[in-house]
Amino acid sequence: DGEGAAAADFGGDIGHGAIIEGMPELPDITVYVESLDAKIRGDTLSRVKIASPFLLRTAVPPIASAENKKVVGTRRLGKRVVIEIEGELFLVIHLMVAGRLHWHAALGKPTAKTALATLEFNGGTLALTEAGTQRRASLHFVAGRDALQAMDPGGIDVMRCKPAEFAAQLAAENHTLKRSLTNPQLFSGIGNAYSDEILHRARLSPVTLTRSLDAAAAQRLLEATREVMSEWTQRLGEEAAKHSGWPPKVTAFNPQMAVHGR
Repeated sequence: DGEGAAAADFGGDIGHGAIIEGMPELPDITVYVESLDAKIRGDTLSRVKIASPFLLRTAVPPIASAENKKVVGTRRLGKRVVIEIEGELFLVIHLMVAGRLHWHAALGKPTAKTALATLEFNGGTLALTEAGTQRRASLHFVAGRDALQAMDPGGIDVMRCKPAEFAAQLAAENHTLKRSLTNPQLFSGIGNAYSDEILHRARLSPVTLTRSLDAAAAQRLLEATREVMSEWTQRLGEEAAKHSGWPPKVTAFNPQMAVHGR
């Protein structure tokens, strides 16, 4: 789904000297979703403005049919942000490496002129921007839960899966731990930055082969995964709460990280 190809760009330079700070992963997307849900659930999506022809990848039915409908809720789908509106219609946003979401209150400052898309609600406006020029971020508009499910890369939810399910996913293919953890078909929402934090916490080498792990090591890895994801989701959520309920800066690499920090 493009995530693997983008991994090489983490922390890289993408056009016009813009330093991209990594693809948002499970903690970042979770906080985006929770923040967005608090602002738009039950509100009406009054207008959708698409400024970039590269952004909208699918629109069946037409994107205009999303307008003047109420928001049912939001969710995370892998590394995607999903907005559900009445009638089983779904707006699916994939930020890739350089995309970011910005919230502007109805009476606040205007949205950035560089926004690739804006979603206007009664209570404010959601703007999607993307640094650089490669235009990898995407917006899909689909109808029906089957169409939404088809966009799921298929990785298991590491926060809810059973230990045996986690171990089975690890052993499905004999790859390095780093490669397997960041495979969206195996595990949902883990990318470059947090996989390193997880492996550091678990005291495991990124190049260890998955099928060489014993049961104790696999359990230690699962526990480290949940600890790291929970801690960072809480930390980022608390930071968002200090800034009007919206994350002030989303970056995969944070100074407090053990591997990608100071």
